[in-house]
Amino acid sequence: MAVATRERRQELIGSYKLLLRQFIDQRPSGMRRKIAEVLGTHKSFISQITNPVDPTPIPVRHLDPIGDVCHFSQAERERLMEAYLKAHPEHRRAGEDATPRHYRTLHVQIPVLADPDKQRALEALVRDTVRRLCELIDDH
Repeated sequence: MAVATRERRQELIGSYKLLLRQFIDQRPSGMRRKIAEVLGTHKSFISQITNPVDPTPIPVRHLDPIGDVCHFSQAERERLMEAYLKAHPEHRRAGEDATPRHYRTLHVQIPVLADPDKQRALEALVRDTVRRLCELIDDH
């Protein structure tokens, strides 16, 4: 029984990943690079989370930033969230509507440093600080 449940979950994950891939493919070229920049990750991670065969789920916190950078319509966001929640019903909040907390993407200006390693470290620090702040807020 657990195997069938695991297989069904993988099928549902593949469904929303395929939908996300289709939405992204309708956008101009270079969109995966832009998504990677906004999420602070590599293009290979974007390929992974848009590959319906790959079992790795998409972190829920990434959905809104992806939708923002890709300029998803409200209908596209709703379709993606509906498919996502079928695969991950644990993200439904008790007493609220059937969607997880929404996030907004803010663009923050930081200095351009001469040292690329220091630049990456600064950007990672800013992303990590915001992520930790959001986790603190979600705990209350």
